[in-house]
Amino acid sequence: MKKQSRNTYLITGGSGFVGSHLTDALLARGESVVILDNLSTGRRENLHSHPHLHFVHGSVLDELMVDELVHQCDVVVHLAAAVGVKLIVEQPLRSLTTNIRGSEIVIEAAHRYRKKILVTSTSEIYGKNSSGALREDSDRILGSPAVVRWAYSTAKAVDEILANAYHKERGLPTIVVRLFNTVGSRQSPAYGMVIPRLVRQALSGMPLTVFGDGTQTRCFAHVADVVDALLGLLDEDAAIGQTFNIGSADEVSILELAKLVIERTGSTSGVDLIPYHEAYEQGFEDMARRVPDTTKLRELTGWIPRRALDEILVDVVTEARADFAASIR
Repeated sequence: MKKQSRNTYLITGGSGFVGSHLTDALLARGESVVILDNLSTGRRENLHSHPHLHFVHGSVLDELMVDELVHQCDVVVHLAAAVGVKLIVEQPLRSLTTNIRGSEIVIEAAHRYRKKILVTSTSEIYGKNSSGALREDSDRILGSPAVVRWAYSTAKAVDEILANAYHKERGLPTIVVRLFNTVGSRQSPAYGMVIPRLVRQALSGMPLTVFGDGTQTRCFAHVADVVDALLGLLDEDAAIGQTFNIGSADEVSILELAKLVIERTGSTSGVDLIPYHEAYEQGFEDMARRVPDTTKLRELTGWIPRRALDEILVDVVTEARADFAASIR
């Protein structure tokens, strides 16, 4: 359970979207936070100055730096990763190196100093499994290794296997979480994240691009809810050695999402349906549904998502409007 004394949390990738919100929450409850980030996708402006916050500009591939920082902390939260479908497809080698070797280095250091570590994985783990609400023990259904899309899923599976092996064979206190479509303020549209991209297209008066026929459905969770889930798991000793889905179970089709974005922004934009072969390389595969079963998380911590899609859209639209206003000053 939660300790009364202040802990020091090392967050890799902590200046990114989820990491910066987790940092805010930890600092707000009196913890100390050390962030390791190479700023390839994170931003320093996501972090607010605080006496108990220390930022280190560096990479999880730097073994000596990781070793030193893990040694100084009490708990490790490993968020650093190459993320987003666009980045994964365009830079598969970089993504594999970061997501596999980087995780190996961080997990090894956590074992060396016996530090509890939370490893973030992804709903991409399940691949093309669209059978309904996905439990943590649901099957993975992947396409050919020649299709770059599945490299990310495979890399994160290796991360999970490493974490689980260190726990089972060497007693490392590990927690694995699989994040499903987390959205909110500070999320960049640059790496294929669908809601920030659609919102900015709408505000710019551009057509909203929807890939495929738009009938594919997704579930979107507010980043504040996701952070609450992470904190609940970090504070719960019974979470150690287990894997948890984190996400909302409310489905929306991507075409309907685009229409909601147009409505919330007051845009006059239309929607363009783009075939997958035009948006990505030949052979790109997507899945019809991706819905999490979060029963395991709820039963352990009592967590349920509290913010609906409408609140998510309000937050993203508000931030995007502010960014546009700042850019024309």
